[in-house]
Amino acid sequence: MSSKQNEKDTVSFTVEDRIAWVRFNRPTKRNAQSPSLNRRMYEVISELEFRDDVGLLVLTGEGDAWCAGMDLKEYFRETEAQGLGGTRKAQREAYAWWQRLRWYQKPTIAMVNGWCFGGAYGPLFACDLAIAAEEAQFGLSEINWGILPGGGATKVATNSMSFRDAMYHAMTGEAIDGRKAAEWKLVNEAVPLSKLRARVLEIATVLLKKNPVALKATKDAVRRVTEMTYENAEDYLIRAQEAANFFDDNGRKEGIRQFIDEKSFKPGLGTYDVNRGK
Repeated sequence: MSSKQNEKDTVSFTVEDRIAWVRFNRPTKRNAQSPSLNRRMYEVISELEFRDDVGLLVLTGEGDAWCAGMDLKEYFRETEAQGLGGTRKAQREAYAWWQRLRWYQKPTIAMVNGWCFGGAYGPLFACDLAIAAEEAQFGLSEINWGILPGGGATKVATNSMSFRDAMYHAMTGEAIDGRKAAEWKLVNEAVPLSKLRARVLEIATVLLKKNPVALKATKDAVRRVTEMTYENAEDYLIRAQEAANFFDDNGRKEGIRQFIDEKSFKPGLGTYDVNRGK
């Protein structure tokens, strides 16, 4: 009998109060990504994406790690033994769910409770927001075992950090804690581990009150315009707003009505009640 974990058990999830808590679930391996985990993660996030009882997804890890990157034995050695075809298949299975998460229908938060290394930077960047425990450890350790930070990890570092910080991070292989990760802007902020879940819940509560169509359009816009010229971004944003209005014009009109007619909220200080006017 194989000693490997059942594929279905490599990812766990629960849905509570419209929040899907999705967890890497290989705690004895520091939640390293294996081909089995990557296949299962794609299934789980796909299942949750359009559920009516899910308004937001939180990605975290069981045990004391978030995700320690790619499993060196199962993801690298065992797939490389299958030749180029095996390697490419494993890559596609990993990159597929990272990409799905980057353009996810619902808001996503990475709740980084512990180790976050190498290949974990793919899903870290895929999440819209990232909140880390101060005690968490981040690192691009690939240089320490003779490869470059691939699979998008180098791109994540250069997109998130300054040039000098990214270069130091990738070349030295030194780990940094959650505080430094926040300082370098790899994550939004860091809080003590004991307060991590509460802080994520606080942010989730804010996002769940927003117009979901506007949130999706905003998520996509921030990712898209990053690599556009100003003129291209301006045109894209005009068309994106038109498209969002087409899909949810009543939502936009209700927000304006509550502000102008009722004077029940101020856009700079809060959000309109999305449950009214439906």
